[in-house]
Amino acid sequence: MITAEMVKTLRDKTGAGMMDCKKALTAANGDMEGAIDFLRKSGIAKAEKKSGRATNNGKVLAAVAPGKGALVEILIETDFAANTDRFVDYVKEVAAKALELDADGDVTEAVNAQQKDELVNKIAIIGENMQIRRAAKWNTTGKIATYIHQGGRVSVMADVEGTDDETVLTDICMHIAAFRPSYICSKCVPAEVVEHEKSIASEQLRSAGKPENMIEKIVAGKINKWYSEVCLVNQPWIRDDKTSLAKLYPNVKINRFVRWEVGEEI
Repeated sequence: MITAEMVKTLRDKTGAGMMDCKKALTAANGDMEGAIDFLRKSGIAKAEKKSGRATNNGKVLAAVAPGKGALVEILIETDFAANTDRFVDYVKEVAAKALELDADGDVTEAVNAQQKDELVNKIAIIGENMQIRRAAKWNTTGKIATYIHQGGRVSVMADVEGTDDETVLTDICMHIAAFRPSYICSKCVPAEVVEHEKSIASEQLRSAGKPENMIEKIVAGKINKWYSEVCLVNQPWIRDDKTSLAKLYPNVKINRFVRWEVGEEI
């Protein structure tokens, strides 16, 4: 006989629904381990059925420890499911496990391999298709700073040297979230990108009838203005648009940063 206590025990062990637990125990003739195996096999089948369904919602969450940090994006079908404790806890768990990987950089493939079975289980339990879309894990001799916006809709991770001030570190990440810089500084912009911007500016000036001998000087000014739009350290600062990160904190060095938004084009 399948008792309510047996069903509760299986539910506590697996997180599966009450009816699924009762069905599994019945199929396994009351054997707890057999019921767990039944649920796992059932989960795989359910996951396969859901695999074609669109995942447009989700969370980007971080895990940080001294000298390292990790950022993970996991997608799911609905905004409702994305905001449940069960899903949020799973994203946090995956980020924490990514943090322990012996790697530096893009760890998407490693995290997917690490989570292969558990992801299937979560799909079965939550009832929606899910996807571990991307994951990064960094090591640093400086500080890893993070900022989670709108509960994980937009999240930032930055590798920073030159300050331990948590307010400054948070402000840097908030600035990145708000102003979406493409590069750290003007020297970080690839030469071909700069040349492309210069050619566009030159053509615009010629079309406007500017004298050829003035174009080079005007283009230089336009490129400097463009740097203030696309380079993190040159952008008007989030707390004071009359200054910039480079002017305000000249000893701070940004080694790298990412700004991830749920479902954005990569």
